[in-house]
Amino acid sequence: MTTVDYRLNEIWTKTLKAILDSSQLKKDDFDSYFSDTYLGRLDDDLAVVVTPSFAALVLMEQSKQLVEFCLELQLGYHVQAQFVLEKDFFSGRKSNEENGYLSYELNPNYTFANFVVGRSNSQAHVAATTCARSLGMIYNPLFIYGNTGLGKTHLLHAIGNQVKASDPYKKIAYISSENFVEGVYQSIKNKQIDEFKAQFHDLDLLLVDDIQFIAGKNKTHEIFFSVFNDLISNRCQVCITADKSPNDIDGLEERIISRFNQGLNINIESLEYETSLSIIKMKLANNVSFTQDIDEEVLSYIATNCSQNVRTIEGALKRLLFYSIDFSNESRITLKVAVEALKDLIAANNLADVSIAKVKKAVCSYYGISNQQLVSKNRTKNIAGARHIAMYLCRKILDAPYKEIGKEFGRRDHSTVMNACVKVEKNIKTNSLYQKVVEDIEAKIKINPQ
Repeated sequence: MTTVDYRLNEIWTKTLKAILDSSQLKKDDFDSYFSDTYLGRLDDDLAVVVTPSFAALVLMEQSKQLVEFCLELQLGYHVQAQFVLEKDFFSGRKSNEENGYLSYELNPNYTFANFVVGRSNSQAHVAATTCARSLGMIYNPLFIYGNTGLGKTHLLHAIGNQVKASDPYKKIAYISSENFVEGVYQSIKNKQIDEFKAQFHDLDLLLVDDIQFIAGKNKTHEIFFSVFNDLISNRCQVCITADKSPNDIDGLEERIISRFNQGLNINIESLEYETSLSIIKMKLANNVSFTQDIDEEVLSYIATNCSQNVRTIEGALKRLLFYSIDFSNESRITLKVAVEALKDLIAANNLADVSIAKVKKAVCSYYGISNQQLVSKNRTKNIAGARHIAMYLCRKILDAPYKEIGKEFGRRDHSTVMNACVKVEKNIKTNSLYQKVVEDIEAKIKINPQ
């Protein structure tokens, strides 16, 4: 079992448990039709569920909303569920394996026409459309980076779909960096490095998703560097996405960073209100499940509170639909309904938005000190105390590794962070005033992570 297969199995096992625990299916139906299903593929926003029989496929289709909801609980973001028979999935998978680890199929739902453009992503959109019109001529490589769920993969496939529509004979391939790593591993194991690299020959366009996952893997770096150089030399357009800029990806070789920086690096920023609102309206217009009228202030409420990325917007709309159908007696979706339906999701989203940087900012604000003072070697009581609390909260709220926390606080070693956490825990137990201070800071972080 590969690493990818193991991850899919783990996700689906937990999803099945959530489905069973929901009590929305009879135990006999679950045992007969759900227990032998499995998760065959998980893309950016699509989960392919494989069923052994047509009867299981029908029941899965009828329970689609429940399946998607339970998948969302495991993943933390919404995905569309697609159900296929095992024989059909196996046939398609065999065809893909014959082509190696590259996929020549693009997601037809990702086009420039349905990509909502706003201030946060307009530069990336312009760069992507330019690349699609002039392969290998202007921005090569194109490197798009930003947090998850902001549309990077959408733009990647949109480039491919645009090129394919303009010239069906262009050779276009897509690969995730996880599949690239797996391909390198298998090709080394089977002594087929040359065959693996040969898959990339004669491409007109290569789309690489989430390149950060090759970081720290030396052999993968070596092969990727060789493939990348050959493609660029042959004027093949290379478009890449990542969660960070090339310079900020730890474990990426300097020579690869240098090659990426020779092209165009574009950041997709977090969604602003206007773009979020436009995305919500587009999602509603394209969703036939939404038949109820929705107050305008509900759209504003979602855009304000659930706009971390497109996935959180989709998750919010899905949960709102679920709640309005099964738990609300209102004839239309009002702000009151939305607040009740989304209260847990908004609380979870706020907590998920917390980072070490935001913990540090909150502590600095509370104590009236600068970030430079907080991470410095200064050991005065006020600053050292604030530093200890900040380290403790990073550990408690984020469960961040001691090593990572130490790196963020002036490159201190992990034992220093551990000692700080022990001191804070001891003070909390013995000093009620100190406990109140820590609780106040923690509350401010969780309620308003921004």
